[in-house]
Amino acid sequence: MSTVTPEVTWAQRSSSTEPEKNYVYLTIVAADVPESDLKLDLKEQSLSFKGTSTSKKVTYAVDLDFFAEIDPNESKIHHSGRDVSLVLRKKELKEEYWPRLLKDTKKMHFLKTDFDKWVDEDEQDEAPEEDMNQMNPMGGAGGDGGFGGIDFSKLGAAQGAGGLPGMGGMDMSSMGMGMGGGDEDSDDDDDDMPELENDEDTKDKTKAPEAAASGDKPKIEEVA
Repeated sequence: MSTVTPEVTWAQRSSSTEPEKNYVYLTIVAADVPESDLKLDLKEQSLSFKGTSTSKKVTYAVDLDFFAEIDPNESKIHHSGRDVSLVLRKKELKEEYWPRLLKDTKKMHFLKTDFDKWVDEDEQDEAPEEDMNQMNPMGGAGGDGGFGGIDFSKLGAAQGAGGLPGMGGMDMSSMGMGMGGGDEDSDDDDDDMPELENDEDTKDKTKAPEAAASGDKPKIEEVA
């Protein structure tokens, strides 16, 4: 069975005062890797991943040496049928972003920016909070940075059904209201508009001013 390097995507946030806002998003794209064939060793400055895909018939393997230290015990993980997602807590509280994910400055072909999660450093406060409730702590009972006592059979339930979040059973026909989609509002606007004057009324109203402007005045006869 062949061994390939999986695609890895990442994004980050930073904070000099709040540890929970000082982290790295990391996603290892490795489809259909069951728990029994998955090995992940997370340390303060490195991560080692290996897993065999049942559908692709390949073994995914990758080793990462981080730019700076992270705290494995404060990091979280979520395993799905498509990938392994991690939120790695940066150890050093710092306002500035890491300049890169890895210690090595060499460009890695498998490493890409996760543009769905990425925001610029100066726009962090405006970015929406990520829901991490479906993620599990990395430390485990032993605090050794491995999977510990994580039950992967429970992780899939957190994914939920597909579709847009928060839309539920919304009646999409109501979306037209307030957006120019309803006819009733248009009729009300027409009723409020003043009626236009016809051409004859306009001419009658302009006769007197025009006569005054032309200087036509009754003649006064002189008495000898």
